[in-house]
Amino acid sequence: MDALEIARWQFGITTVYHFMMVPLTIGLGLVVAVIQTLWYRTGKAEYLRMTKFWGKLFLINFIMGVATGIVQEFQFGMAWSEYSRFVGDVFGAPLALEALLAFFVESTFLGLWIFGWKQLKAGIHLACLWVAVIGSVFSAYFIIVANSWMQHPVGVEMVNGRPVMTDAWAVFTNNTALVAVPHTLFGALGVAGAFLLGIAWYHLWRRRHDGIDTVTGAGRLIPGEAPDVPGRDRGDYTVWIRSLRIGAVVAMISFAGTALTGDLQGKLMFEQQPMKMAAAEAACHDGTGFSVLSVGNLGSTSCDDIVAVIEVPGILSFLAKGDFTTEVKGVNSLLGEYKEKYGTNLPDNPLYGERAGQEIQYVPVMEVTYWGFRMMIGFGGIAAFAALLALWVTRKGAVPQSPWLMRLAVFGILAPFGANAAGWIFTEMGRQPFVVAPNPDPSGIDQVFMFTAAAVSPGVSAAELMSSLVVLTAIYAVLLVVEVRLLVKYVRGGVASAMPELAHTAKKSDTDDTQGPGKSGDDVLAFAY
Repeated sequence: MDALEIARWQFGITTVYHFMMVPLTIGLGLVVAVIQTLWYRTGKAEYLRMTKFWGKLFLINFIMGVATGIVQEFQFGMAWSEYSRFVGDVFGAPLALEALLAFFVESTFLGLWIFGWKQLKAGIHLACLWVAVIGSVFSAYFIIVANSWMQHPVGVEMVNGRPVMTDAWAVFTNNTALVAVPHTLFGALGVAGAFLLGIAWYHLWRRRHDGIDTVTGAGRLIPGEAPDVPGRDRGDYTVWIRSLRIGAVVAMISFAGTALTGDLQGKLMFEQQPMKMAAAEAACHDGTGFSVLSVGNLGSTSCDDIVAVIEVPGILSFLAKGDFTTEVKGVNSLLGEYKEKYGTNLPDNPLYGERAGQEIQYVPVMEVTYWGFRMMIGFGGIAAFAALLALWVTRKGAVPQSPWLMRLAVFGILAPFGANAAGWIFTEMGRQPFVVAPNPDPSGIDQVFMFTAAAVSPGVSAAELMSSLVVLTAIYAVLLVVEVRLLVKYVRGGVASAMPELAHTAKKSDTDDTQGPGKSGDDVLAFAY
């Protein structure tokens, strides 16, 4: 492996790991804000319990997300200095706004929310959480604006071989970003929905397994209490059944939203990056059919031996053009166009080092794009179907006693995570061999593009990159263990792990918990102090 390949692996590993925290932070933050709003409006104790429990898990994930995201900024300068030099005049603006505006607001008001349970009035305390959550949404928007410019460069002109921003409005309203933002937000809500559903199912199952709750002959559940165990009362049952139903509804709505925005995103990709979408379908020849299953050497960058086993006529045309008859160009047709427009070999330029003159592979690795596209859709569909099934199964208030179904519900939390990760891998890998994809719009800026081979830092050796790759991967593995252990610890502890005051229920009733943040017991998240 040369320096370029190692640099790509390094950025891919750290980015995908970091992005595992991002959708849960955004989606769970929105859900917690809504739940606290319900507590503020109704005063019901179960909403306070839900706010504190899910809020604790939200903050654990938020902290880990910050820790793992810091590395990426350093990678731009250390491993991808030529890329940073090329895109800096454009890329710097949304990144600066994300760090100086969105993240600053997000972290500041989140701190006020953490430490303000007793110090702030109920309405102000709730507003702090909403401001923090909205800040996280804007943070995602600015990051996606930057990434979308790499997918579809607009609002610039070339000056001395570098793109210079001439129209900030065009950059920040890039149609690629305007579709990618809601698609990402719906994906984040899908992660949050599955998270609530799986954990709530586990706790409802535990209550039945421990004999706290019983089921009548008609299948109706009768909530019970465990006086010797803090928090295991009838209110605890209400927390979990409502969390399960909220999670299921959120998961189904998010799948519908991702499907709608994903269709719009796909149509844009057919226009802006036709090779990416052709490779995602293993569509070697022009046509209208969507390949449900193709066989052959999908791991190559050639279409010579790939055959569609199951193909649905007209669907590819619908995904690309909105009809069922328009032929869509395949890989073989596009390959000739790309070679004619961008050349067959890398330029003889010092930036490319030993790679100068190599043949350019315009077809991304179809094994990644083909299966990544299907994993994204498949995992999302599985999560939505599971949510619908969970609503039906628990319609009488009880979950089945089967431990296997419980384990399936818990492991089902990973499905939307997989869908999100597969979507980003498809998006980034499918853009190759460009790190900034060319804009096909004949408006005079189609010369803005950059080959990935020219983006890596020329002064960094393969050995140095490999060393940092090993070290970062090891550190991230440790952080993963820490996060999982923290999440498991507080999930198993239930609501009592987030509300130590429940251990003193003999002295304090649930009515006391509904008097507002200023009169509740211990602050949320004692570990954060």
